[in-house]
Amino acid sequence: MRYNSVALARGLSLRILHTSDWHLGHTLHDLSRWREHDAFLEWLTDTLGSESVDVMLLTGDIFDSANPSARSTQRWFSFLAEVRRRYPALDLIVVGGNHDSAARMDAPRPILESMNIHILGGLPRHANGAVKLDEVIIPITGRSGDVEGWVAAVPFLRPGDLPRVSSEAATAEGRLVAGMRTLYQQLIGALQERRQDGQAAVVTGHCLMAGAMLSENSERKIQGGNQDALPADLFTNDLTYVALGHLHLAQAVGRDTVRYAGSPLPLSMTEAGYAHQVNVIDVEGGKVVSQRALETPRIIEMFRIPADGPAPLDVVMPLVKALPERGEDVEEDTLPFVEVRISLEQPIPGLRRQVQEAMADRAARLVKLTVAFTGDGDALADAVLVERLRDIQPEEVFVRRYQRDHDGDPPPPLLSSFHELLNQVLQQGGAK
Repeated sequence: MRYNSVALARGLSLRILHTSDWHLGHTLHDLSRWREHDAFLEWLTDTLGSESVDVMLLTGDIFDSANPSARSTQRWFSFLAEVRRRYPALDLIVVGGNHDSAARMDAPRPILESMNIHILGGLPRHANGAVKLDEVIIPITGRSGDVEGWVAAVPFLRPGDLPRVSSEAATAEGRLVAGMRTLYQQLIGALQERRQDGQAAVVTGHCLMAGAMLSENSERKIQGGNQDALPADLFTNDLTYVALGHLHLAQAVGRDTVRYAGSPLPLSMTEAGYAHQVNVIDVEGGKVVSQRALETPRIIEMFRIPADGPAPLDVVMPLVKALPERGEDVEEDTLPFVEVRISLEQPIPGLRRQVQEAMADRAARLVKLTVAFTGDGDALADAVLVERLRDIQPEEVFVRRYQRDHDGDPPPPLLSSFHELLNQVLQQGGAK
């Protein structure tokens, strides 16, 4: 039975589940996340049935790398096959993110579309360059079997996807934002032409929105950096719901129906402190009547010692030794992830080994040792850089080098070009 008694009693016409940023194949400081991803996908598969979902929207970054492993690819297709087997009437719409390879995602489209699985890794175009609107604007159905709405399934957009804009528009808000605005206006207009009274109008995007909260050291900068974040008025008020991907913190932007679903599990230690979720949206007569966050299972805990920031070694080590003892039959990959944060006046040789030895019989895994130095001096600054290098984002390295060589911040056009080049490298090499 497709709809449970609650759904029938409320007379809902459409129920949407919005999820994003799975990052299959992700590792946390070289430690696998497969156990967590498997638990999430099993939970999600069951939830699609228990919540009587009509449409599932997945808004990008399915994979952690543009060149995913065979295991990641196999897990992805196994999920799709199981969902289609159990829920043959479910509409499943997937768009690519900046971590995904558009070409790899689009390759199986002919087969998947025959199974009512719509995947857009990149923006499909005709030979003359025009967008294939009939592939981007997708009808969705409710329990009646009739068309209850339309989805403009927009994947992550690269600069080459954007139309040319006038010099006036480019000057007013930047060439990239103006190009995004022009393209979204075209796609939203095509959706509205197909939409009839009472039908939902849903738009997806994998992008950075102005005013949104980022997770520290987690998401890659996309578009042209924060100065090119997209304005909220890009999405018109007559849209039913805007399903966004890219940011790992679930949040609304501008208004309650423009939302990032967030990632289903924390992808860095900085994300350990908030709940991760999927969003369930109930639509009636083309309008959102309710939204609910469903918290995703966290089968492996993550925590930082101390919780409130770095502390001296003599304070931290008793906290480490107070961790629970490891049982005899405990599997290594079930142990919590722990970041130990220490403040020092000067470097201590062998500090990591000292912390690891203290944790040897504890029920936890050391995934990160963060050291904050409180002293001064060039040698000390070099030590800080060595400790943090693997955690520094590429943009920060670029900006620091530019500031050192040119005594100022890089100009916005140069930073935008840097991000475009970085995205190209990451797409080709599959690096994070």
